[in-house]
Amino acid sequence: MAGHSQFKNIMFKKGAKDAKRAKVFTKLAREITVAAKSGLPDPDKNPKLRAAMIAARKENMPKDNIERAIKKAQGADAENYEEVRYEGRGPGAVAIIVEGLTDNRNRTASDVRSLFTKYGGSLGETVSYMFDRLGQIQYPADKASSDEIMEAAIEAGADDVQSSDQGHDIFCKTEDLNDVREALEKRLGPPLSARFVWRPQTSVNVEDDTAATLLKLIEALDDNDDVQQVYSNFEMSEAALAKLTA
Repeated sequence: MAGHSQFKNIMFKKGAKDAKRAKVFTKLAREITVAAKSGLPDPDKNPKLRAAMIAARKENMPKDNIERAIKKAQGADAENYEEVRYEGRGPGAVAIIVEGLTDNRNRTASDVRSLFTKYGGSLGETVSYMFDRLGQIQYPADKASSDEIMEAAIEAGADDVQSSDQGHDIFCKTEDLNDVREALEKRLGPPLSARFVWRPQTSVNVEDDTAATLLKLIEALDDNDDVQQVYSNFEMSEAALAKLTA
């Protein structure tokens, strides 16, 4: 199984790196600002802000950019972004959840709906029941062996671990995310990411033209300025995925 995260990795390498990185930094800065504005500007006392900063460091976002995003939240002229979520079906009846931060709900809804329509999808159908809302902590594949990660995860209070050559994904209840992250960090060091995710309960296999159109939809959604994360339940072999994104 390849999944959406592997698709995003391939597309980042394939695309114009500078342009892609600038867009990623803009989205991360928005997430940091919103997190800092929703609570204390101290990551040790604001788990949401700490998670946003971990995500920023994963993408090598400069420290000055991170600090500027935090300070922006304290300013009188800070934009008011609200969290939005859209659900629907993509090509091949694949379930898709789109999470975003926007200062104009009507604009974002219109943009997302038009992308679903353009690529043969349908926005508006509830699909979140097909996913589990979980905390996810990620470590690189070379951080430790799968057995060592499993042992550390169990001791930290996590519920599940998935290890592959792409890395280690540790899952826990949403309310346990900060405690599990802190326990793992003491043993393994800082993670690549620690955030809430939508994890599909089952997967839908897609191939050929359907897969190509689906990937175009996901890439277009990822490229939208107001979209922070896209989750889907498609399954595809890594060879087929690499061929489509070559």
